[in-house]
Amino acid sequence: MDIKERKSIAVLVGSLRKASLNKKLALVMQELAPDTLGLELVEIGNLPLYNEDLDQNAPAEWTEFRQKITKADGLLFITPEYNRSPSAAMKNAIDVGSRPYMKNVWSNKPAAVISLSPGAIGGFGANHHLRQSLVCVNAVVMAQPEMYIGAAGDLFDENGKLTDKKMEDLIRKFFRSFNRWLSHFIE
Repeated sequence: MDIKERKSIAVLVGSLRKASLNKKLALVMQELAPDTLGLELVEIGNLPLYNEDLDQNAPAEWTEFRQKITKADGLLFITPEYNRSPSAAMKNAIDVGSRPYMKNVWSNKPAAVISLSPGAIGGFGANHHLRQSLVCVNAVVMAQPEMYIGAAGDLFDENGKLTDKKMEDLIRKFFRSFNRWLSHFIE
């Protein structure tokens, strides 16, 4: 497939930890993505906390972040769960992208959410909380399939490679659905 025909997908990873399971999943997903999708991890850990006073002379990190999201055809959010919610870094990224008023970079962007946790319920609370925030900023969130990945600590080897064939199959199924979802918004 011609690289120009690929849909560009901004991937936001909610965990900032060096050995983040969420980042490991994002990197695996980059490898497993079909040729029709180009996944690019977009850094959120360097974004200064949103403060409307700063929008008069926005920090360079905000400007670069907003430009990357604006250029993306679609969005993929990979989130851990902290206290039944996404991370503060993820919420800050949403706030930074939704401002200044009338310049919301999330608006009408097709999006999907995946939550990942070492726990049994796979970040269910964070997933739904994040979906609620995304709907509020007018991102168009894919309803199905929902992806809550539990027992995530057992999915990767010491090099971050996926060791679970069933999970690989699930990711490929997810991409088929996500590609169909994107086709409703992108020609």
